[in-house]
Amino acid sequence: MSDQAVFDQASRDRAVRWWLLAVAALIAIMVLVGGATRLTESGLSITEWKPVTGALPPLSDTQWTQAFEGYKAIPQYRELNAGMSLSEFKSIFWWEWSHRLLGRVIGIAYLLPFLWFLWRGAFSGELKRRLWAIFALGGLQGVVGWWMVASGLSVRVEVSHYRLATHLVLALLIFAAIVWTLRRWADRPSSAVSLRLKATSVVLLVLTFVQLYLGALVAGLRAGRVYNTWPDIDGGFIPSAARLFFDQPWWRNLFDNTLTVQFEHRMTAYALFALAVFHAVDAIRSRADGAVIRGAVWLVAAITLQATLGILTLLNQVPIDLALTHQAVAIAVLTLATVQAERLAARQPAVQPRELVLPLGQPG
Repeated sequence: MSDQAVFDQASRDRAVRWWLLAVAALIAIMVLVGGATRLTESGLSITEWKPVTGALPPLSDTQWTQAFEGYKAIPQYRELNAGMSLSEFKSIFWWEWSHRLLGRVIGIAYLLPFLWFLWRGAFSGELKRRLWAIFALGGLQGVVGWWMVASGLSVRVEVSHYRLATHLVLALLIFAAIVWTLRRWADRPSSAVSLRLKATSVVLLVLTFVQLYLGALVAGLRAGRVYNTWPDIDGGFIPSAARLFFDQPWWRNLFDNTLTVQFEHRMTAYALFALAVFHAVDAIRSRADGAVIRGAVWLVAAITLQATLGILTLLNQVPIDLALTHQAVAIAVLTLATVQAERLAARQPAVQPRELVLPLGQPG
C-alpha cells in the first residue's frame, strides 16, 4: 500500500471516529433533555406524531392555539392542568419539541455521514453490519418514542412507566453500542487477564443496564418522591414482605409497587457498588495491566458518585438539578462499564487490512 493510501485510510479512520463520537455525545444530550422533559411533565404537550412537518414549531398565533387545543383534549390537561394558560403551555411544549428535534438531528447526523463513508468504502464487512444494526435501532427508537407518548393520550394522565423504561434503555443501548464500536475501531490486542476479571466486567455492564431500567421505572412511577429516607425505607433497611408484595400476582409488585421498585433500585445500587469494588481489587491483586486497573478504579469512583447523588436526590425529593446530575453520571457509569467490558473482551480489529490483489499470472 502506498504512503498516500495509508494517509487516506488514516484520515478516513479519524473522520469515522469523530463522527461516532459526535453521535454518542448527541445521544447523551438527548437523554438529559428527555429527563428534563419527564421531570417538567412536558412529554405529552405534543399530541401528534409528524416525523417531517413536526420539525417546525408553531409559527403563528393560530398554530399555537391549535397545538394548545390538541393538548386540552387529553386527560392530563383535564385532570392535572385545567386552566393552564397559553404561556404555561408553551413552556412545556418547548421541552418536548426540543427532545423530538434532537431525535431528528441525531438521525440525520448518523445517516448522511454513514452513507458517505459507505460510498468511500471506509468500513469492513463486520463493522458495516454493526453500523447498520445501530441505524435500525435508531429507527426503532423513534417508533418506541411515539408508542410511549401514545400511552398517555387517551386514558392515562402520564405515559406508561413500562414504555418509558423501554424508551430510555433502548437509547442507552444505542449509546453503548456506539461506544463499543468506537473502542473496536482501534487495532489493539485484548488485555491478558483472568476469566474471572472478564466475567465480572460483563456482569457489571449487564447490572448497569438493569439499574438503568429500574431507575426509569422509579422515574415513571414517581417513586423517588416517596420513602424519602436513607438508609432505611418504610421504617427499616428491608421493608416487610407484606408491604413489598401486597399486589397479586406477586410479580407485578416488581414493576408497579412504588415501594418495591424503589427498594429494588437501592439494592441493585449496593450490588453494583460491591461488584465494582471486587472487580477493582481483583484487577490490582492479579497485577493486570495499567489500563485495566485504571478502568476498574474509575468505574468504582463513578458508581460511588452516582450512589451519593441518588441518595441526595431521594432525600431532597427529586429536585430537577440533582435529578439531571444523577442521570448524567449514570451515562458516565455506563460509558466506563462499556469501555471496561470491551477492553477485556476477546477482539478482532474492526479495521481489517486490505488484501493486495495481484494480476493473474504475476508472481507474488
